[in-house]
Amino acid sequence: MSALSQLRIPHLRWWIAGLLFLSTVINYIDRQTLSVLAPVLTKELGISPSEYANILTGFLAAYTVMYVGSGFLVDRFGTRLSLSVFMVWWSLANMAHAFCQGAWSLGVLRFLLGMGESGNFMAAFKVVSEWYPAKERALVHGLIQGGAAIGAIIAPPTITWINAHYGWQPAFLVTGSLGFVWLVLWLALYYPPDSHPRITPEEQAYVQADAVQTADSPKTSWQQILGFSQTWGLLFARFLSDPVWWFYLFWLPKYLVEQRGFTMVEMGMLAWLPYLSADLGAVFGGWMSGRLVRAGRSPIASRLAVMIPCALMMPLSFAIPYAPSRTLTIVLICLVTFSHMVWKTNQNTLTNDVFPKQMVGTASGILAFGTGLGGTLFTWATGLVVERFGYGSIFMVMGVLHPLSFLIMRRMVTRPINS
Repeated sequence: MSALSQLRIPHLRWWIAGLLFLSTVINYIDRQTLSVLAPVLTKELGISPSEYANILTGFLAAYTVMYVGSGFLVDRFGTRLSLSVFMVWWSLANMAHAFCQGAWSLGVLRFLLGMGESGNFMAAFKVVSEWYPAKERALVHGLIQGGAAIGAIIAPPTITWINAHYGWQPAFLVTGSLGFVWLVLWLALYYPPDSHPRITPEEQAYVQADAVQTADSPKTSWQQILGFSQTWGLLFARFLSDPVWWFYLFWLPKYLVEQRGFTMVEMGMLAWLPYLSADLGAVFGGWMSGRLVRAGRSPIASRLAVMIPCALMMPLSFAIPYAPSRTLTIVLICLVTFSHMVWKTNQNTLTNDVFPKQMVGTASGILAFGTGLGGTLFTWATGLVVERFGYGSIFMVMGVLHPLSFLIMRRMVTRPINS
C-alpha cells in the first residue's frame, strides 16, 4: 500500500455520509433544471401541460423500472462501482438536454436521465446498511433526504440566474458537469467498511459490531421478499405518499408563475423556501426518531411515532389554492414540505429497520417501485387534471394521501423480518 492509502481517517463514516449528501444534491439539481426552466422552455418549444406531464412521465417510468434494476446492480456489483456508473450516466443525460428541439427529444432525454438517477438512492440505502448502526441510520437518511432538499433549494436561484444571463442551454451543461467533480472524491474515499484502507480499527469494530446482528440471516430472493406483509405495507405507503414530493419538484415553479402571478425572477428568489423547509424536516425527522431509539423504543415504533403528526399536518394542502396572498401560499407549502420530508426520512429508514442487511438493496428496489409507480401515475394524471379542472383538485387529493399511508403501515409494518 502507498503511504496515502495507509492514512487512517477518524469518523470516516461521516465523511462518507457527506458524499452521499453531495451526490443527492447533484441528483436533485440535475432533475430540477427542467422544472425551474419549465415556464420558459415549455413556452419556447410550444409544449402543453399534458405534453409536459408526458415528458415527466417518461422520466418517472424509467426511474421506476430502474429502481428495481439498480437495486439488483448495487447488490451484484457493490456500491463503489455502481454509484460511479449511475453518476456518469445521469450527468451526461442532463447535459444532453441542452440540445433538445421539442417535446419528443426532451422526453427521450428525460427517460435517459431517469434511468440513471434512481440508482443514487439504491446505492445510498446499501451504504447506510453497510456503515451505520440502527441508532444512526435515520440521521444519515435525513442527511440524504436533506441533500435532495438542498439541491432543490440551490436550483431555482442558480438556474434562473444562468438562464437570465446565458440562456437555458448552458444551464443544463453547467449543472450536468457537477457529477464529474463529485466522482473524483467518491473514487478516492469510498470502499466497503470491511476492506477500507483508511478506516480506523476502532471505527471498523464499531461498524461491524452492528453487522453481527444480521450476519447469519439467510439469503432471500425477491420472490420471498414479496411474501412478507411488511414489503406490501411499505410499498403501498410509498405508492400513496411519495407523489406529493414529485408534484412539488416538477410542478411548483409552473404553479407559482402561471397561477400565483410570480415572475421568473420572483420564482427564482422564493421557490427555494419550500425546499429549505423540506431540508429542515429531513434532518429533524432523522434526529427525532434517532433520539427515540436511543431512549429505548424499538426502531419501528420510533419511526411511526414521528410520522403520525406529519400525516395529520398534510390536509393543510386543502387551503393552498385558496390562500388570499402569495405569502400565505408559500407558508402553507413550506409547512407541507416540512411535514412530508420528516415523514419520508423515517419511511425510508424503515427499510433498513425491517429488512436484514443482505436484502436491503433488492428490497429497496422493490419498495421504490411503489414510489416510482405512484409518482408516474400521479404526474401523468396531474397534466390532464390541470388542463381540465385546474390545480385545486390536485391539492385536495394530496391532503389525504399521508393519513391513508399511515393507516396501512400501522397495520402491516409492526416488526422486523426474522425477529
